[in-house]
Amino acid sequence: MAQAGSVSVDLARLLLRVVLGVLILMHGIAKLMSGIAPIVGMVEAAGLPSFVAYGVYVGEVLAPILIIVGLFTRPAAAIIAFNMVVAFALAHTRQLTSLTSTGGWALELQAMFLVAALAVALLGAGRFSLGGTGGRFN
Repeated sequence: MAQAGSVSVDLARLLLRVVLGVLILMHGIAKLMSGIAPIVGMVEAAGLPSFVAYGVYVGEVLAPILIIVGLFTRPAAAIIAFNMVVAFALAHTRQLTSLTSTGGWALELQAMFLVAALAVALLGAGRFSLGGTGGRFN
């Protein structure tokens, strides 16, 4: 069994951080390339001010980059988790009880992102990060 602070635990943290960060970042890059208009529409339809839509760039571009490099990892992961809760509320509420044609939950990807972000927020970055093991935000 791996002990806290062991190389294998820190490698697992690195793996989780990089996979979560890269996969979320890909969504953010797509939004950068296609524009913010669809997000603005969803936000305004929910009765929120349009500037709230720009939070998607924080949650899907800035936070994933911080997680990948391991800097301010815990707050960045919390931002991604919050971003996923907002995505559930604004874009996916109709799918909460839906299954795919193959029997999987329609929101399994979003749920995996949410849970992985919560795990990173709880675990921190580990030694293979810019922030290292020191500091309360890593």
